[in-house]
Amino acid sequence: MNLFPIMTSSAIVSAVRRSQRSLISAVALGVVAAALTACGSTKPQPAPLENLTPTQKVSVLWSQRIGSADGFTNLAVTGTTVAWATTDGQVVSLDATTGATRWRGQVDAKVAAGVGSDGRYAAVVTTENELVVMDQGKVLWRDRQPGRVITAPLVAGERVFVQGVDRSVRAYDVKDGRWLWQYQRPGSDPLSLSAPGLLQPYRNTLAVGQGSRLVGLDPTRGSVLFDLSLGTPRGTNEVERLADLVGPGARVGDSICVRAYQLSVGCVDMSRGRLVWTKPQTGAAAVGASASLVVGADSADRLSAWRTDSGDVRWRVDRFQYRGLSAPTVWGELVAVADHDGYLHVLSAADGRTVARISLDNTLSAAPVLIDNILIVATRSGTVYGLRAN
Repeated sequence: MNLFPIMTSSAIVSAVRRSQRSLISAVALGVVAAALTACGSTKPQPAPLENLTPTQKVSVLWSQRIGSADGFTNLAVTGTTVAWATTDGQVVSLDATTGATRWRGQVDAKVAAGVGSDGRYAAVVTTENELVVMDQGKVLWRDRQPGRVITAPLVAGERVFVQGVDRSVRAYDVKDGRWLWQYQRPGSDPLSLSAPGLLQPYRNTLAVGQGSRLVGLDPTRGSVLFDLSLGTPRGTNEVERLADLVGPGARVGDSICVRAYQLSVGCVDMSRGRLVWTKPQTGAAAVGASASLVVGADSADRLSAWRTDSGDVRWRVDRFQYRGLSAPTVWGELVAVADHDGYLHVLSAADGRTVARISLDNTLSAAPVLIDNILIVATRSGTVYGLRAN
C-alpha cells in the first residue's frame, strides 16, 4: 500500500526569513501582474467565440450550489468522492456520481487555501494563516502557520503537508497536529510566485516545487530523494527569472507533468527520479495530461498538445487567444478547458477541433478533475458541476 509511515525529524527555517520572503513574493506578484496586463488601452482583446455546430454531446449530470469561491481553491479527489472549500469556510465532500453530500463542515473563518482531503480527513488554511484539520467535517485541531499559504494542503498517509508561499513545506500528524518536519531547499530563489505551487504525492514520494525545480522528498523525514530542473530561467532581473512550478501537476502513471511559470512544460519519471522531457512555453496555468497527451496554454492562451512519452508536438490552436484559459483536462478522447467568461470548451484530443461548448455560471475557481469519466468543475459563484460526455 502507498501509505506514508509516521516518523519525525527536524529542519527549521527562521520565521523572520519566511516572513521576509512572503512579503517579497507578494511584491513580485504585483510587478508580474502589472507586466502581464500592461496598460488598459493596449490590452489585447479576447478572440471572439467561434461559430460552432456541436458534434459531441456534453450534459450536466448534476450540480450543487454551495458558496462563492473567489480565491485559490482545489478539488481534492479520493476514490469516487471530491472535496471542496468555499471562501466563507464551508468544506464539503460530495459523491462524484450523484453530487450527494457525504459530509459538510465549517471552519468559522475565511479560507485562503483549500482543500486537501483523503476522503475522511480534510485540511484548509485560513486568511489568518491558521491550518484547520477536520475529520468528516468536525474540526480536530488548528495550528498557526509562520507565513502566508495559498497552496491547498495535502492530506495523505495520515499526514498533512503544508506549502507556504516561500515554498517551504511543513508536515504534521493528521490526528493530533504533532509537528513532524520542515523542508526548504538551500539557496532557493529569492522570489516566489504568489499562486498555488506543486505539492502532491507519488507512491511513497512527496513531489514539491522549489522554484523551477521539482524535488522528491521522503515524506517520513523530509529528506531529499531527487532534485530536478525543468529549465534555467533567463532575464535581466529576479522578476523576469521567476519560474515557480505551478500546481497541480498532472499525474500519468509513473510520471508527473507540470508547468514552470513563464518557462517550460515537462514530464518527470517519479519512479526513477529523472526528467523525461521539457519544452519551452511561457504560461501561468497548470497543464492536463493523459497516457498519450499533455496539453497546456501559453501566456496568450494558445493551446499546445504534446506526446506524453516524447514531448513531440501533436497540435496547436490559437482560436482562444486572450480568453483567460484555465488548466485543461484530458477527458478520454476529449480535452476540456474553460475561459474567463465561464464557457467550457470541449476539443477533440486527436486534432484540437472544438466539438462542444457549454456555459457555466462563472469562471472556474479550481482546476477541473476527472472521476470515473465524470468531469468535475467548480466555479467562483460556488457551483460544483458533474459533467458527462455522451
